[in-house]
Amino acid sequence: MVSLLHSLSPIFIVRLHLLDQKVTATLPPQRPWIPLTRPNRTRPTCIFTVMCYNVLCDKYATRQMYGYCPSWALEWDYRKKGILDEIRHYSADIISLQEVETDQFYNFFLPELKQDGYDGIFSPKSRAKTMSESERKYVDGCAIFFRSAKFSLVKEHLIEFNQLAMANSEGSDNMLNRVMPKDNIGLAALLKTKEAAWENGIPTDSSMLGQPILVCTAHIHWDPEFCDVKLIQTMMLSNELRSILDDSARTLRLAGQRDNVQLLLCGDFNSLPDSGVVEFLSSGRVSAEHRDFKELGYAASLRRMPGSEHEFTHNFKLASAYSEDIMPYTNYTFDFKGIIDYIFYSKQSMTPLGLLGPLSQDWFREHKVVGCPHPHIPSDHFPLLVELEMCPSTSGNSNGLIGRR
Repeated sequence: MVSLLHSLSPIFIVRLHLLDQKVTATLPPQRPWIPLTRPNRTRPTCIFTVMCYNVLCDKYATRQMYGYCPSWALEWDYRKKGILDEIRHYSADIISLQEVETDQFYNFFLPELKQDGYDGIFSPKSRAKTMSESERKYVDGCAIFFRSAKFSLVKEHLIEFNQLAMANSEGSDNMLNRVMPKDNIGLAALLKTKEAAWENGIPTDSSMLGQPILVCTAHIHWDPEFCDVKLIQTMMLSNELRSILDDSARTLRLAGQRDNVQLLLCGDFNSLPDSGVVEFLSSGRVSAEHRDFKELGYAASLRRMPGSEHEFTHNFKLASAYSEDIMPYTNYTFDFKGIIDYIFYSKQSMTPLGLLGPLSQDWFREHKVVGCPHPHIPSDHFPLLVELEMCPSTSGNSNGLIGRR
């Protein structure tokens, strides 16, 4: 059955333990569900929902950063209830999270979501490797959860940008001094569909039943002054995903599966829609002279990247589920309001059926909400949610790729 999200009225229910404090703002109106198209009823299709959400880890939720939010509403014990309520309410089949602290993953998110039928994987940022066990539990990272009735995990992959920068430095001081010290990561889960993921029956070709999907979540460096680092991290991520997909196709072929691995890329890319990062992911190319490189002479260290002397390319054919006219911002603070979170999907094989619309701008204005977190909104990011229809592949070049350049 198609997701009930079309008929639900999404309401974010916050458990308020106000400690004798009073919240004057009423709850924000429900975020609208925006239908885009109807599913194909003429053949078996795989229909699933995907959430992408930066939950704002406890370590970063400080009064110095979010002085406009009451201190009690910044406390993790308060916010975690609202975050979990929101995740449970939308009940996505695949959940991509950023800024999850190690201890929070193992002692909160994983046991709670296992009760709801999910399994999950996690990795902290690279700095955790150099820390003691007591320090490591506070390091944040990325997590992927999936509904175990619909998907099974084949393999997980960790992408460490600092290691890739070191391996590709080619003597570049900027690669070593600007890119390599940033310990951001990407995390990927190679999943296979189960029978429960399919609508209109199951594929007649039994080999298509376990359709492989590579789900990747990433958290790119935050600082606006380092747009070069953001773009290079994204290029390195793309290059690694190509290698992972090639490896996955070989692995699945050995297991008697088709090599038609689909790609789903989610994350907090800390990059606006007009950035080199989004241009690269959306169009498949970015000029070697793009302003985001800041003329810092990365050419020698990036020569292993796919492309030519004049541009860098990737051969994924991706589209963003959200556009600026639908979601004016995904991150909402006093100092910054903009779109920096994304869900990219393989547009050759996946079709968005609908997505979760924005929070009411009138509510922000009427209640003078200058930024989040807020007693009714537990993170400074808003979750993205899209329902995707994936059709079984019928050709060898069906993995969301176009021919190699």
